[in-house]
Amino acid sequence: MTRLAAEFWVKAYIKRLSLENIAAYVLHRGDDTAGSILIKVNCLDGHVALFEQAYDILADRRVWNAVLTSLEPQADEWIARQRNRDADLWVIEIESPSGAHFLDDM
Repeated sequence: MTRLAAEFWVKAYIKRLSLENIAAYVLHRGDDTAGSILIKVNCLDGHVALFEQAYDILADRRVWNAVLTSLEPQADEWIARQRNRDADLWVIEIESPSGAHFLDDM
């Protein structure tokens, strides 16, 4: 499987969300080609879920793992710690009251 450049994937994901009328923002731009991607799903009620990208070698595909479900301040602290460890990290926030994220489609 050929890996897409991070920047290309992020643009395609944001476009996919816009087709569903879901707002998405790049909170932190990482490395254009090889940056890791973290998705923050903001339910707009104070709760958020964070998803990080992983690669399933056996299935030869990308998978998204839920790494945290919490109140927004705690999630933001977790994101800050991750960014301190990885300067190439992309952080995308989507605003989805229903929690829909369409990551399984990507």
